[in-house]
Amino acid sequence: MKKTSLLLLFLVVLFSCNTAPAQTPELKASMARGAAIYDDFCMSCHLPDGKGVPNVYPPLADSDYLMKKRQESIKAVKYGLSGEITVNGVKYNSAMAALGLYDDEVADVMNYILNSWGNEDGKIVTVTEVSKIEP
Repeated sequence: MKKTSLLLLFLVVLFSCNTAPAQTPELKASMARGAAIYDDFCMSCHLPDGKGVPNVYPPLADSDYLMKKRQESIKAVKYGLSGEITVNGVKYNSAMAALGLYDDEVADVMNYILNSWGNEDGKIVTVTEVSKIEP
């Protein structure tokens, strides 16, 4: 009986835990604006599902690069990117032009990308953070 109660308690605790970071109303609003920016500027290369084009445009979905290299990711959106990067163990060496986005737009699209398609960052990218990124 005691083992059953302990097992039941363990299962209740296990299944009641939400491991995904909570999205604040501010983050949700930023993500909504970011989705529109993504549709206009990013979707043609990274595709609607964020999976990119194999060996050409890296995936944003479930991206280890985005989650481990926050500053570099923001810099790429703000100023463009050239040179080799490795995403999920695959090397990419194509260029991404600067998109001409304002800092608030960079923050919004980063918040969308960092919290979509299996990415769960939860920490909001702010305009102040983006403004500190240098070329």
